[in-house]
Amino acid sequence: MVQKLHPEINKVYFINKYTLLHIISGSGTIQVDFKNYNDWQDKAIYLEKGQYIKFFSDDFVVRKIEFPSKTIFEKKEVRVLFKHLISLGYINFNECEECKRYLSNTVFSKNTSEIIDISSKQWYWQNPFKASKQEYQIIFDIKDIIDENYYGNFNNNDLTQLMTENGYEAQTLVKDKIGLSIKNLISNKRLMEGKKKIVFTDKSIQEVSYETGYKDPAYFNRVFKGTTGMTPSQFRNDFDYENRDTFAQNLIELLKTYHTEQRPLAFYADKMNLSVKALSKKTRAKMNASLGQLIRNELISTSKKLLDQDAPIKEVAFALGFEEANHFSHFFKNYTGTTPSGYRTKKYNS
Repeated sequence: MVQKLHPEINKVYFINKYTLLHIISGSGTIQVDFKNYNDWQDKAIYLEKGQYIKFFSDDFVVRKIEFPSKTIFEKKEVRVLFKHLISLGYINFNECEECKRYLSNTVFSKNTSEIIDISSKQWYWQNPFKASKQEYQIIFDIKDIIDENYYGNFNNNDLTQLMTENGYEAQTLVKDKIGLSIKNLISNKRLMEGKKKIVFTDKSIQEVSYETGYKDPAYFNRVFKGTTGMTPSQFRNDFDYENRDTFAQNLIELLKTYHTEQRPLAFYADKMNLSVKALSKKTRAKMNASLGQLIRNELISTSKKLLDQDAPIKEVAFALGFEEANHFSHFFKNYTGTTPSGYRTKKYNS
């Protein structure tokens, strides 16, 4: 099924089928499985069943295509699109001519398997973990095993024994390529599934701990608080899934209105009727980012829009409240990795 979506702000969209989301336009933050991401225009996000996505802005326009499960598993190579190892994977359409040709019209081709093949080729070309195809297959074999067994009496030694073929040492390969141990991957999976059960079900914390592989609920509580800064009960109340707390929406609207004029945290705290400390803590808890990060994200997003419209760099700097153009250039490069002129040149050449 293919549809054009104008997602509601702060609404949880559950992924029930393997899904491609093409961010056609929109600025601000998205959240997938409790992690926040920015700057997703002209990117394709592949999500698997069981994940969720939220949009912290009301100006997103998204193409959504759902795939039948049988399509996904015809080739093992396409796992790289859907199984995210440490963060949200994506395909950058600006670097993929085949992708752009396929998605040039609002209506997709009926042959949806074609976009999967194109995207998987592009993902391997992007090569985010600098690995060979054979190494990727070993890594994603490990991820499959973790996803299927994380809740049982299962540890990294079990995985190592399963992955001794092909001459690879699983522990070393995973640590070298993605920077995490197999033990970390298992712990991350357990914690992620625990979070989902806490906020999206009414199961007791004890039930959740047992179902995610923790034999001792007290230990689960300690691990959870040590990782998130909140107890499982606090995390459930703070996520506020049923009531759809408007905090994030109100804050985003303030940032969109004032980010070019106001940088001080005290300004936003006053507008939200909170102390700076309380606002900072609530922002971190609700949006998994600091208020300073959110302000910078808005500045970067607005600057890219102005640069895309061929505004002179000096005018962009002044529009964003920078006293000197070189101050803006330094800021832009520090947070994007390229200069404003370099960004514009890459855009023209893509």
